[in-house]
Amino acid sequence: MAKRAVTDYPVDDERVFLRVDFNVPLAGGEVADDTRIRAALPTITYLSERGCRVVLASHLGRPKGQVVPELRLAPVARRLSELLGRAVATTDDCVGPAASAAAAALAPGGLLLLENLRFHAEETANDPAFAAQLAALADVYVNDAFGTAHRAHASTVGVPQVLPGLAGLLMARELAVLGRLLADPARPFVVLLGGAKVSDKIGVIEKMLTVADTLLVGGAMCFPLLAAQGLEVGRSKVEEGTADTARAVLAAAAGSACEFVLPTDVVVAAEAAAGAARQVVGVDAIPAGEMGLDVGPVTAAAFAERLRRAGTVFWNGPMGLFEVPEFADGTRAVGEAVAACPGVTVVGGGDTVSAVRAFGLADRITHVSTGGGASMEFLEGKALPGVEALLDA
Repeated sequence: MAKRAVTDYPVDDERVFLRVDFNVPLAGGEVADDTRIRAALPTITYLSERGCRVVLASHLGRPKGQVVPELRLAPVARRLSELLGRAVATTDDCVGPAASAAAAALAPGGLLLLENLRFHAEETANDPAFAAQLAALADVYVNDAFGTAHRAHASTVGVPQVLPGLAGLLMARELAVLGRLLADPARPFVVLLGGAKVSDKIGVIEKMLTVADTLLVGGAMCFPLLAAQGLEVGRSKVEEGTADTARAVLAAAAGSACEFVLPTDVVVAAEAAAGAARQVVGVDAIPAGEMGLDVGPVTAAAFAERLRRAGTVFWNGPMGLFEVPEFADGTRAVGEAVAACPGVTVVGGGDTVSAVRAFGLADRITHVSTGGGASMEFLEGKALPGVEALLDA
């Protein structure tokens, strides 16, 4: 169901509670990757230019209801100020007298970044009283944090039960782009899945087998599937208790009209480390003492050929341990093929986004989703609590 966007509501001069996803990596007390901050800039600018007093709220890390100095949002506020070229006020807490006073003191167009929401256990518990305290800081709620939309927390579900809830510009784009993948993808629709755990993606695999034309599977998640076919996978990563899941995936694929493609060759080594001796072997010849750490060149070429001629591509999960140069070739090859595809290309998931940025491909992707878990649950067909809480269009 379509949701009302911030552009479809009279927000001018209102006090707005803007939920953003500033859960960014820090290094040396500074923001190491500002991708998520940049993604929120259009909505922040839109609201500020309309005279709104904008109260921004985010979590950072998993402090589990405790104040963790290393997870304060001061570095985020500094980076946001640099990107906007203007001051962003901050508070030492997200609720309480000081937060209320800072929100009340905002001038039209002013910006305030509250302290880490998860310093309060009530945030993840979706505590109604805590949500009411947050809601008291504003008159309108805007959610631009698609990456947290699958969480029923106070700032994603509780506040829009008190205030009228709208989708920010980023949220609206995520819903539109991902929605099209399910409803009306340009064909052929090719889905590329990788990463470590097949159990995390069983729902998406089952759904995509009914929607996509081709499903390509690489990364460590291919090994439980190869093992379920009776192949020896050496010391390759295989999650415990996934044998039944893997057999269920293979059975569903066999009964589907979707082309289901597993690797035919892999890069193996005795150690998952830089400088390790490696070799390319067929998936039916993995040595007992070695582990698969990347898809092989034959597989990468086969995947790339399908990706380059796709009408739509969705990619989640690297093909191997791309952070180590010796095992990056497969992920780079498929990434370059996705970037070369003339159709609609969508990339989701933190590791996948890191890969396309590391290889300089992000600017050639149609849409880089900010939501890993949220995008996967959306594509499974699940209702996202943070989206359901917003006003209908």
